[in-house]
Amino acid sequence: MTRAVCPGSFDPVTYGHLDIFRRTAGLFDELVVATGTNISKSRLFDPEERLEMLREACAGIPNVTVMGFTGLIVDFCREIDAHAIVKGLRGGNDYEYELPMAQMNAHLTGIETIFVPTTASLGYVSSSLVKEVASLGGDVSEFVTPAVHERLTAKLAARR
Repeated sequence: MTRAVCPGSFDPVTYGHLDIFRRTAGLFDELVVATGTNISKSRLFDPEERLEMLREACAGIPNVTVMGFTGLIVDFCREIDAHAIVKGLRGGNDYEYELPMAQMNAHLTGIETIFVPTTASLGYVSSSLVKEVASLGGDVSEFVTPAVHERLTAKLAARR
């Protein structure tokens, strides 16, 4: 059985993420969507909230499992016997950011990273941009599921 891991913060999960999950799920027997803790990024949602949103959003993709992890992604991959790491790329900046990590991960463990380009119509969608637009009162409902939109709106209202 081939298993891949698609790691990220997913703060919150967007339709861009779901596009990558659906397309990648067709390439492997199982795709594990994994959200972890990255101290270099600030989060709007806590880990459990992100896991809940991911589970709701991925419910319709039969071979996707959602899990949380701490530490290095390569250690998590070894723990669950994953064969590859999958990262979605929106453009060159993502590639420049992800390539050194992919090379380090391969060096540390031999686990390869597969880059999947986003669908062109979703290439500009990011969690950070969705949060920024929503925090300024913009409508982001076309970029996230209704359940995520509801949680995002409530979280931002509580912060005001």
